[in-house]
Amino acid sequence: MKYTSLGIAGFAFSRDLFAAEADFNPASEVIKLSSNENPYGPSPAARKAMARAIETSNRYQWDQSMVLRKELAARTGHTEQNIIIGAGSSDLLGVICLLAAQTPGNVVAPYPTFRLWMDAAATLGLVTRSVPVDHNKATDLQRMQEAINSHTRMVYLCNPNNPTGVPIPENDLRSFIKKVPSHILVLIDEAYTEFEDTPGMADMVNDFPNLIIAKTFSKIYGMAGCRVGYALAREETIKQLVALQPWANAAPGAVSVAGALAALKDTDFISFVKKENARCREIFCQTLDHLGLPYVASATSFVYFNSEKYPKDLAKHLLTYNIVGARTFEEGTPWLRLSIGTEAEMRRVGEVLSLS
Repeated sequence: MKYTSLGIAGFAFSRDLFAAEADFNPASEVIKLSSNENPYGPSPAARKAMARAIETSNRYQWDQSMVLRKELAARTGHTEQNIIIGAGSSDLLGVICLLAAQTPGNVVAPYPTFRLWMDAAATLGLVTRSVPVDHNKATDLQRMQEAINSHTRMVYLCNPNNPTGVPIPENDLRSFIKKVPSHILVLIDEAYTEFEDTPGMADMVNDFPNLIIAKTFSKIYGMAGCRVGYALAREETIKQLVALQPWANAAPGAVSVAGALAALKDTDFISFVKKENARCREIFCQTLDHLGLPYVASATSFVYFNSEKYPKDLAKHLLTYNIVGARTFEEGTPWLRLSIGTEAEMRRVGEVLSLS
C-alpha cells in the first residue's frame, strides 16, 4: 500500500469523526509538539491488527509475545533468547536500572539527555553523574570515559541524543563501548535511529556481555500509547533482566503486541513517516533560518534550537496560540526542543512565530 498526505489526512479525519461523538474537549484544538510523538501512526495495518486482537484479548498473549520476540530477533540477527519485551522502552530502562542497582553506585550519562528514568534510579541508589554535551551539542565521549570511576554501575547513551537530536559517530561509539570495563553495564537507547538510519549497535551484543540496546515502538511506529518496547543483550543478561520482571515478557497487552507485529511489516508506512518527518522538519528549520535562530542539525523527530534572539518568550508565545511543546532541557539557557508534527502543524508554528 502506498501512502500520501491525503491518505494520512483521511486517517486523521476518521479519528476526528470518532472524537466528535464524545464530549467536546477543548484540548483537541491544541497542537501538541512536546513528546516526540509520531503524528501519523499507528499504521493502517497496525490499527487493523489491533482491532482484530480485541476479540481475543480475553486470552493471555504469551504465544504472540513469543512470536514478536522471534520476529524482532530475526530482524536483528539474533535469537529470541537475546530479546526482552516490555511496556515501552521506558519500562525496560527501569528494569535495567534494577539490575545495575544491585550494588549502589552511579550512572554516567550526558547532559542534557532523556532523563525520565533518573529519579527512579536515584531512589534505587544510582546517582547520575552528568557529563555536559560539547559546544556543538554532541555527546562528549571522552569526558564520559573520564567520568567513569570505581562506583560506576552503568553508562547511559541515547543515540541520537534526546533532546539535541545529534547522533554519535558510529566508529566513535563502537570504540567507546569497547573501552568501558566489562563489569559496568552500557545501555544504548536507540529510540530514534530509524528516522535517519542512524547505525545501531545490535551486532555488538553477543561480544559484549555488559551491552544492552533499548528500542521502542513509540516513535517511528507511532505506538506511544500502546506501550511496546524491547531490549537486546547477551542471553545471560536477558535472563537476569527477565528475572526482575513480575512476569517475563508480559508487560505489553495482546492488542499492543498484535499492533507491533503488524507495524513491523508495514514498510510503506515507515517509509512515508521518514519522508514526511524529514520534510516537515525542514519546514521548521526554514522558519528558524528566517528568524535567525540557531539550531542543531537533527537526525530525529524533533529540533533543538536557541531562542535567545527571539524578541519574546518563545515558548509562552506559542502557548498563546495553543501550540504546546517548546521547552528547555538545560535549565537557565535559551535552548528549546520542539517535536515535529504534520506539515500543517509546522506551517502554523511558522506563522505564529512570525507574529513576533
